[in-house]
Amino acid sequence: MIDITRLYCDRDTPADSLRYGHGHRGKGEMKGAPYIPRQPKSAAERRPVVAWNISRTCNLRCVHCYTDSEAKKYAGELTTDEGKALIDDLAAFQIPALLFSGGEPLMRKDVFDLAGYAVSKGIRPTLSTNGTLITAEVAQRIKDIGFTYVGISLDGIGAVNDEFRGKQGAFEKAMAGFRNCKAVDQRVGLRLTLTRHNYQDLHNIFDFIEAEGIDRACFYHLVYSGRGKESDDLTHTESRDALDIILERTRDMHERGLDKDILTVDNHVDGVYLYMKLREEDPERAEAVMKLLKWNGGGMYSSGVGFGDIDFQGNVHADQFWMHHSFGNVRERPFSEIWMDTSDLLMAGLKDRRSHIHGRCATCRYFDACGGALRVRADLVTGDPWAPDPACYLTDEEIS
Repeated sequence: MIDITRLYCDRDTPADSLRYGHGHRGKGEMKGAPYIPRQPKSAAERRPVVAWNISRTCNLRCVHCYTDSEAKKYAGELTTDEGKALIDDLAAFQIPALLFSGGEPLMRKDVFDLAGYAVSKGIRPTLSTNGTLITAEVAQRIKDIGFTYVGISLDGIGAVNDEFRGKQGAFEKAMAGFRNCKAVDQRVGLRLTLTRHNYQDLHNIFDFIEAEGIDRACFYHLVYSGRGKESDDLTHTESRDALDIILERTRDMHERGLDKDILTVDNHVDGVYLYMKLREEDPERAEAVMKLLKWNGGGMYSSGVGFGDIDFQGNVHADQFWMHHSFGNVRERPFSEIWMDTSDLLMAGLKDRRSHIHGRCATCRYFDACGGALRVRADLVTGDPWAPDPACYLTDEEIS
Protein backbone atom coordinates (compact mmCIF):
# COMPACT_ATOMS: atom_id res chain seq x y z
CA MET A 1 0.00 0.00 0.00
CA ILE A 2 1.52 3.31 -1.14
CA ASP A 3 0.26 6.38 0.71
CA ILE A 4 0.38 8.98 -2.05
CA THR A 5 -0.68 11.81 0.27
CA ARG A 6 2.01 11.00 2.84
CA LEU A 7 4.83 10.51 0.35
CA TYR A 8 4.06 12.96 -2.44
CA CYS A 9 2.52 15.76 -0.37
CA ASP A 10 4.42 15.27 2.91
CA ARG A 11 1.28 15.21 5.05
CA ASP A 12 0.74 12.91 8.05
CA THR A 13 -2.02 10.35 7.57
CA PRO A 14 -3.48 7.53 9.69
CA ALA A 15 -1.34 4.36 9.90
CA ASP A 16 1.94 6.24 9.31
CA SER A 17 3.51 4.52 12.33
CA LEU A 18 2.63 1.06 11.06
CA ARG A 19 3.51 1.78 7.43
CA TYR A 20 6.67 3.90 7.84
CA GLY A 21 7.82 3.31 11.42
CA HIS A 22 6.92 6.68 12.88
CA GLY A 23 4.40 9.49 12.69
CA HIS A 24 0.63 9.60 12.95
CA ARG A 25 -0.92 6.84 15.08
CA GLY A 26 -4.55 7.27 14.02
CA LYS A 27 -7.34 8.06 16.44
CA GLY A 28 -5.85 6.25 19.42
CA GLU A 29 -6.68 3.05 21.22
CA MET A 30 -10.22 1.91 21.93
CA LYS A 31 -11.43 2.70 25.42
CA GLY A 32 -11.48 -0.28 27.75
CA ALA A 33 -9.61 -2.55 25.33
CA PRO A 34 -6.26 -4.25 26.03
CA TYR A 35 -3.26 -2.45 24.56
CA ILE A 36 -1.79 -3.87 21.37
CA PRO A 37 1.35 -2.09 20.09
CA ARG A 38 0.92 -0.45 16.68
CA GLN A 39 4.45 0.75 15.95
CA PRO A 40 6.86 -2.08 15.06
CA LYS A 41 10.62 -1.76 15.52
CA SER A 42 11.10 -2.72 11.88
CA ALA A 43 8.91 -3.64 8.95
CA ALA A 44 10.26 -7.20 9.07
CA GLU A 45 8.96 -7.58 12.65
CA ARG A 46 5.42 -6.45 11.89
CA ARG A 47 2.57 -8.63 12.98
CA PRO A 48 0.25 -9.12 10.01
CA VAL A 49 -2.84 -7.12 9.29
CA VAL A 50 -5.26 -9.99 8.69
CA ALA A 51 -8.09 -10.05 6.17
CA TRP A 52 -10.77 -12.55 7.13
CA ASN A 53 -13.23 -13.53 4.41
CA ILE A 54 -16.01 -14.33 6.86
CA SER A 55 -18.39 -15.37 4.08
CA ARG A 56 -18.13 -16.11 0.38
CA THR A 57 -21.79 -15.21 -0.19
CA CYS A 58 -22.38 -11.89 -1.96
CA ASN A 59 -25.44 -10.03 -3.22
CA LEU A 60 -23.52 -8.79 -6.30
CA ARG A 61 -21.47 -10.52 -8.99
CA CYS A 62 -18.47 -8.33 -9.79
CA VAL A 63 -16.55 -9.08 -12.99
CA HIS A 64 -13.15 -9.10 -11.22
CA CYS A 65 -14.14 -10.74 -7.90
CA TYR A 66 -11.10 -12.56 -6.52
CA THR A 67 -13.30 -15.04 -4.58
CA ASP A 68 -15.65 -15.73 -7.51
CA SER A 69 -18.60 -15.08 -5.16
CA GLU A 70 -22.31 -15.23 -5.90
CA ALA A 71 -25.62 -14.83 -4.07
CA LYS A 72 -25.75 -18.37 -2.74
CA LYS A 73 -24.89 -20.24 0.44
CA TYR A 74 -21.44 -21.84 0.55
CA ALA A 75 -20.71 -24.79 2.84
CA GLY A 76 -17.98 -24.86 5.45
CA GLU A 77 -17.94 -21.34 6.92
CA LEU A 78 -16.33 -21.00 10.34
CA THR A 79 -19.03 -20.98 13.02
CA THR A 80 -19.46 -18.11 15.45
CA ASP A 81 -17.65 -20.04 18.19
CA GLU A 82 -14.83 -20.97 15.81
CA GLY A 83 -14.60 -17.33 14.77
CA LYS A 84 -14.29 -16.18 18.38
CA ALA A 85 -11.59 -18.77 19.05
CA LEU A 86 -9.76 -17.42 16.01
CA ILE A 87 -10.09 -13.87 17.34
CA ASP A 88 -8.69 -14.98 20.73
CA ASP A 89 -5.59 -16.30 18.96
CA LEU A 90 -5.22 -13.20 16.77
CA ALA A 91 -5.42 -10.97 19.85
CA ALA A 92 -2.79 -13.02 21.68
CA PHE A 93 -0.63 -12.82 18.53
CA GLN A 94 -1.04 -9.01 18.70
CA ILE A 95 -2.16 -8.34 15.14
CA PRO A 96 -2.73 -4.60 14.61
CA ALA A 97 -6.02 -4.87 12.68
CA LEU A 98 -8.61 -7.36 11.43
CA LEU A 99 -10.31 -6.69 8.09
CA PHE A 100 -13.77 -8.23 7.83
CA SER A 101 -14.24 -9.07 4.16
CA GLY A 102 -16.13 -11.45 1.88
CA GLY A 103 -17.94 -12.04 -0.42
CA GLU A 104 -20.06 -9.43 1.23
CA PRO A 105 -19.41 -9.55 5.01
CA LEU A 106 -22.74 -7.89 5.84
CA MET A 107 -24.49 -10.96 4.40
CA ARG A 108 -23.30 -12.90 7.47
CA LYS A 109 -25.77 -12.58 10.35
CA ASP A 110 -23.20 -12.69 13.17
CA VAL A 111 -20.81 -10.11 11.68
CA PHE A 112 -21.54 -7.57 14.43
CA ASP A 113 -21.19 -10.20 17.15
CA LEU A 114 -17.78 -11.16 15.78
CA ALA A 115 -16.65 -7.57 15.30
CA GLY A 116 -17.77 -6.62 18.79
CA TYR A 117 -15.83 -9.56 20.19
CA ALA A 118 -12.73 -8.41 18.30
CA VAL A 119 -13.08 -4.94 19.80
CA SER A 120 -13.37 -6.43 23.30
CA LYS A 121 -10.06 -8.19 22.70
CA GLY A 122 -8.27 -5.03 21.63
CA ILE A 123 -8.28 -5.70 17.89
CA ARG A 124 -9.10 -2.83 15.56
CA PRO A 125 -11.78 -4.05 13.12
CA THR A 126 -12.24 -2.63 9.63
CA LEU A 127 -14.92 -3.48 7.08
CA SER A 128 -14.54 -4.12 3.34
CA THR A 129 -17.97 -3.98 1.73
CA ASN A 130 -19.83 -3.15 -1.47
CA GLY A 131 -21.89 -0.71 0.62
CA THR A 132 -25.28 -1.65 -0.83
CA LEU A 133 -26.56 -3.11 2.47
CA ILE A 134 -25.59 -0.17 4.69
CA THR A 135 -28.92 1.33 5.68
CA ALA A 136 -29.08 4.12 8.25
CA GLU A 137 -29.64 1.50 10.96
CA VAL A 138 -26.72 -0.65 9.79
CA ALA A 139 -24.44 2.40 9.65
CA GLN A 140 -25.29 3.21 13.27
CA ARG A 141 -24.50 -0.38 14.31
CA ILE A 142 -21.16 -0.20 12.47
CA LYS A 143 -20.36 2.99 14.35
CA ASP A 144 -21.52 1.69 17.72
CA ILE A 145 -19.60 -1.59 17.45
CA GLY A 146 -16.33 0.29 16.89
CA PHE A 147 -15.26 -0.33 13.30
CA THR A 148 -12.29 1.98 12.78
CA TYR A 149 -12.84 2.21 9.03
CA VAL A 150 -15.29 1.16 6.32
CA GLY A 151 -14.01 0.72 2.77
CA ILE A 152 -16.76 0.78 0.14
CA SER A 153 -15.90 -0.67 -3.26
CA LEU A 154 -16.89 1.12 -6.45
CA ASP A 155 -15.62 0.59 -9.99
CA GLY A 156 -16.75 3.79 -11.63
CA ILE A 157 -19.58 6.27 -11.58
CA GLY A 158 -23.20 5.35 -12.24
CA ALA A 159 -23.82 2.81 -14.99
CA VAL A 160 -20.10 1.98 -15.29
CA ASN A 161 -20.10 0.71 -11.72
CA ASP A 162 -23.37 -1.19 -12.19
CA GLU A 163 -21.97 -3.01 -15.22
CA PHE A 164 -18.89 -4.07 -13.25
CA ARG A 165 -20.94 -5.05 -10.20
CA GLY A 166 -23.44 -7.08 -12.22
CA LYS A 167 -26.51 -5.34 -10.80
CA GLN A 168 -28.45 -2.27 -11.87
CA GLY A 169 -28.79 0.27 -9.09
CA ALA A 170 -25.68 -0.93 -7.23
CA PHE A 171 -24.02 2.48 -7.53
CA GLU A 172 -26.91 4.40 -5.95
CA LYS A 173 -27.21 1.86 -3.13
CA ALA A 174 -23.46 1.99 -2.47
CA MET A 175 -23.52 5.78 -2.32
CA ALA A 176 -26.52 5.69 -0.01
CA GLY A 177 -24.45 3.41 2.23
CA PHE A 178 -21.54 5.85 2.09
CA ARG A 179 -23.77 8.78 3.02
CA ASN A 180 -25.35 6.79 5.85
CA CYS A 181 -21.86 6.20 7.27
CA LYS A 182 -21.00 9.88 6.97
CA ALA A 183 -24.24 10.80 8.72
CA VAL A 184 -23.18 8.93 11.88
CA ASP A 185 -19.56 10.19 11.69
CA GLN A 186 -18.23 6.77 10.72
CA ARG A 187 -14.81 6.91 9.03
CA VAL A 188 -15.45 5.68 5.50
CA GLY A 189 -13.71 5.72 2.13
CA LEU A 190 -13.70 4.50 -1.43
CA ARG A 191 -11.97 1.43 -2.90
CA LEU A 192 -11.58 1.25 -6.67
CA THR A 193 -9.80 -1.34 -8.85
CA LEU A 194 -8.03 0.15 -11.86
CA THR A 195 -8.90 -1.55 -15.15
CA ARG A 196 -8.73 -0.63 -18.82
CA HIS A 197 -12.45 0.13 -18.64
CA ASN A 198 -12.34 2.82 -15.95
CA TYR A 199 -8.88 4.37 -15.72
CA GLN A 200 -9.65 6.91 -18.45
CA ASP A 201 -12.40 8.22 -16.19
CA LEU A 202 -9.96 8.99 -13.37
CA HIS A 203 -10.36 12.77 -13.58
CA ASN A 204 -14.13 12.41 -13.24
CA ILE A 205 -13.61 10.02 -10.33
CA PHE A 206 -11.45 12.59 -8.54
CA ASP A 207 -14.11 15.24 -9.20
CA PHE A 208 -16.60 12.82 -7.68
CA ILE A 209 -14.35 12.22 -4.64
CA GLU A 210 -14.25 15.95 -4.01
CA ALA A 211 -17.95 16.58 -4.63
CA GLU A 212 -19.05 13.75 -2.33
CA GLY A 213 -16.68 14.67 0.49
CA ILE A 214 -14.85 11.33 0.32
CA ASP A 215 -11.88 11.63 2.69
CA ARG A 216 -10.00 8.48 1.71
CA ALA A 217 -9.67 6.64 -1.60
CA CYS A 218 -7.62 3.54 -2.40
CA PHE A 219 -6.85 2.70 -6.02
CA TYR A 220 -6.10 -1.02 -6.40
CA HIS A 221 -4.08 -2.51 -9.22
CA LEU A 222 -5.79 -5.55 -10.74
CA VAL A 223 -4.76 -9.04 -9.62
CA TYR A 224 -5.71 -11.92 -11.88
CA SER A 225 -7.43 -14.24 -9.37
CA GLY A 226 -11.01 -15.42 -9.24
CA ARG A 227 -12.85 -13.64 -12.05
CA GLY A 228 -10.07 -11.07 -12.47
CA LYS A 229 -8.60 -11.31 -15.98
CA GLU A 230 -5.15 -10.26 -17.13
CA SER A 231 -6.76 -8.90 -20.31
CA ASP A 232 -8.63 -6.30 -18.20
CA ASP A 233 -5.42 -4.93 -16.69
CA LEU A 234 -3.75 -1.68 -17.71
CA THR A 235 -0.83 -1.73 -20.08
CA HIS A 236 2.43 -0.41 -18.67
CA THR A 237 1.88 2.88 -20.50
CA GLU A 238 -1.65 3.14 -19.10
CA SER A 239 -0.37 2.40 -15.59
CA ARG A 240 2.08 5.29 -15.80
CA ASP A 241 -0.65 7.54 -17.14
CA ALA A 242 -2.98 6.53 -14.30
CA LEU A 243 -0.27 7.26 -11.70
CA ASP A 244 0.41 10.66 -13.30
CA ILE A 245 -3.28 11.54 -12.89
CA ILE A 246 -3.42 10.24 -9.30
CA LEU A 247 -0.30 12.20 -8.35
CA GLU A 248 -1.50 15.36 -10.09
CA ARG A 249 -4.96 15.33 -8.54
CA THR A 250 -3.71 14.38 -5.06
CA ARG A 251 -1.27 17.29 -5.01
CA ASP A 252 -3.92 19.66 -6.36
CA MET A 253 -6.33 18.77 -3.54
CA HIS A 254 -3.56 19.05 -0.96
CA GLU A 255 -2.50 22.48 -2.21
CA ARG A 256 -6.11 23.66 -2.00
CA GLY A 257 -6.28 22.56 1.63
CA LEU A 258 -8.53 19.55 1.08
CA ASP A 259 -7.90 16.87 3.70
CA LYS A 260 -7.84 13.71 1.57
CA ASP A 261 -5.90 10.48 2.00
CA ILE A 262 -5.14 8.91 -1.40
CA LEU A 263 -3.43 5.53 -1.66
CA THR A 264 -2.56 2.92 -4.28
CA VAL A 265 -2.51 -0.80 -3.51
CA ASP A 266 -1.05 -4.04 -4.91
CA ASN A 267 1.84 -2.60 -6.91
CA HIS A 268 4.76 -1.31 -4.86
CA VAL A 269 6.48 0.07 -7.93
CA ASP A 270 4.11 3.04 -7.53
CA GLY A 271 6.34 4.22 -4.67
CA VAL A 272 9.42 4.12 -6.89
CA TYR A 273 7.61 5.93 -9.70
CA LEU A 274 6.54 8.61 -7.19
CA TYR A 275 10.15 8.91 -6.02
CA MET A 276 11.37 9.35 -9.60
CA LYS A 277 8.88 12.18 -10.11
CA LEU A 278 9.96 13.86 -6.88
CA ARG A 279 13.62 13.52 -7.82
CA GLU A 280 12.94 15.86 -10.74
CA GLU A 281 10.79 18.26 -8.71
CA ASP A 282 12.39 18.29 -5.24
CA PRO A 283 15.56 16.15 -4.88
CA GLU A 284 15.85 16.71 -1.13
CA ARG A 285 12.25 15.64 -0.53
CA ALA A 286 12.80 12.68 -2.85
CA GLU A 287 15.60 11.30 -0.67
CA ALA A 288 13.42 11.59 2.44
CA VAL A 289 10.72 9.62 0.64
CA MET A 290 13.20 6.95 -0.39
CA LYS A 291 14.12 6.42 3.26
CA LEU A 292 10.45 5.85 4.11
CA LEU A 293 10.04 3.44 1.18
CA LYS A 294 13.11 1.47 2.25
CA TRP A 295 11.89 1.26 5.85
CA ASN A 296 8.59 -0.11 4.58
CA GLY A 297 10.32 -2.50 2.20
CA GLY A 298 7.41 -2.67 -0.23
CA GLY A 299 6.50 -6.22 -1.18
CA MET A 300 9.40 -7.63 0.83
CA TYR A 301 7.40 -7.34 4.06
CA SER A 302 3.84 -7.55 2.75
CA SER A 303 2.13 -10.86 1.87
CA GLY A 304 3.35 -13.58 4.21
CA VAL A 305 4.88 -11.08 6.63
CA GLY A 306 2.85 -7.91 7.27
CA PHE A 307 -0.37 -9.07 5.64
CA GLY A 308 -2.26 -12.36 5.68
CA ASP A 309 -5.63 -13.82 4.81
CA ILE A 310 -8.04 -16.35 6.29
CA ASP A 311 -10.76 -17.57 3.97
CA PHE A 312 -14.34 -18.41 4.91
CA GLN A 313 -13.43 -22.08 5.55
CA GLY A 314 -10.51 -21.18 7.83
CA ASN A 315 -7.65 -21.74 5.36
CA VAL A 316 -4.66 -19.42 5.82
CA HIS A 317 -3.18 -17.69 2.77
CA ALA A 318 -0.36 -15.22 2.13
CA ASP A 319 -2.95 -12.71 0.93
CA GLN A 320 -6.51 -12.68 -0.35
CA PHE A 321 -5.42 -13.35 -3.93
CA TRP A 322 -3.44 -16.49 -3.06
CA MET A 323 -6.45 -18.75 -2.47
CA HIS A 324 -4.79 -21.50 -4.52
CA HIS A 325 -2.18 -22.11 -1.80
CA SER A 326 -3.03 -22.77 1.85
CA PHE A 327 -0.53 -22.89 4.70
CA GLY A 328 -2.99 -24.70 6.96
CA ASN A 329 -6.42 -24.38 8.54
CA VAL A 330 -7.28 -22.62 11.79
CA ARG A 331 -9.62 -25.48 12.69
CA GLU A 332 -6.53 -27.66 13.00
CA ARG A 333 -3.83 -25.24 14.19
CA PRO A 334 -3.89 -21.65 15.51
CA PHE A 335 -3.25 -18.92 12.95
CA SER A 336 -0.27 -17.70 14.98
CA GLU A 337 1.40 -21.12 14.74
CA ILE A 338 0.65 -21.50 11.03
CA TRP A 339 1.95 -18.00 10.29
CA MET A 340 5.33 -18.52 11.93
CA ASP A 341 5.89 -22.02 10.50
CA THR A 342 8.43 -21.80 7.70
CA SER A 343 8.42 -25.52 6.89
CA ASP A 344 6.16 -24.57 3.97
CA LEU A 345 8.56 -23.56 1.17
CA LEU A 346 6.36 -20.70 -0.01
CA MET A 347 6.06 -19.23 3.49
CA ALA A 348 9.81 -19.57 3.97
CA GLY A 349 10.41 -17.80 0.67
CA LEU A 350 7.98 -14.98 1.39
CA LYS A 351 9.82 -14.31 4.64
CA ASP A 352 13.14 -14.28 2.77
CA ARG A 353 12.28 -12.86 -0.65
CA ARG A 354 15.73 -11.47 -1.38
CA SER A 355 17.20 -14.98 -1.60
CA HIS A 356 14.49 -16.25 -3.95
CA ILE A 357 13.45 -13.53 -6.40
CA HIS A 358 15.23 -13.64 -9.76
CA GLY A 359 15.20 -11.84 -13.10
CA ARG A 360 14.89 -8.07 -13.48
CA CYS A 361 13.36 -7.70 -9.99
CA ALA A 362 16.48 -9.20 -8.37
CA THR A 363 18.84 -6.83 -10.18
CA CYS A 364 16.62 -3.72 -9.87
CA ARG A 365 18.36 -0.74 -8.26
CA TYR A 366 15.14 -0.05 -6.33
CA PHE A 367 14.65 -3.52 -4.85
CA ASP A 368 14.98 -2.25 -1.26
CA ALA A 369 12.10 0.16 -1.84
CA CYS A 370 9.83 -2.10 -3.92
CA GLY A 371 10.73 -5.52 -2.57
CA GLY A 372 9.74 -7.31 -5.75
CA ALA A 373 6.16 -5.99 -5.64
CA LEU A 374 3.33 -8.55 -5.61
CA ARG A 375 4.54 -12.15 -5.68
CA VAL A 376 1.12 -13.67 -6.24
CA ARG A 377 0.75 -11.85 -9.57
CA ALA A 378 4.02 -13.38 -10.76
CA ASP A 379 2.81 -16.79 -9.60
CA LEU A 380 -0.56 -16.49 -11.33
CA VAL A 381 0.97 -15.42 -14.65
CA THR A 382 4.13 -17.55 -14.79
CA GLY A 383 3.61 -20.32 -12.24
CA ASP A 384 6.76 -19.07 -10.48
CA PRO A 385 6.26 -16.90 -7.36
CA TRP A 386 9.83 -15.63 -7.62
CA ALA A 387 9.64 -14.41 -11.22
CA PRO A 388 9.46 -10.66 -11.98
CA ASP A 389 6.08 -9.05 -11.30
CA PRO A 390 4.54 -8.64 -14.78
CA ALA A 391 2.81 -5.43 -13.67
CA CYS A 392 6.10 -3.56 -13.17
CA TYR A 393 5.90 -0.68 -15.64
CA LEU A 394 9.41 0.72 -15.15
CA THR A 395 11.78 0.29 -18.10
CA ASP A 396 15.02 -1.69 -17.97
CA GLU A 397 16.91 1.58 -18.32
CA GLU A 398 15.12 3.10 -15.32
CA ILE A 399 15.86 0.21 -12.99
CA SER A 400 19.41 -0.68 -14.12
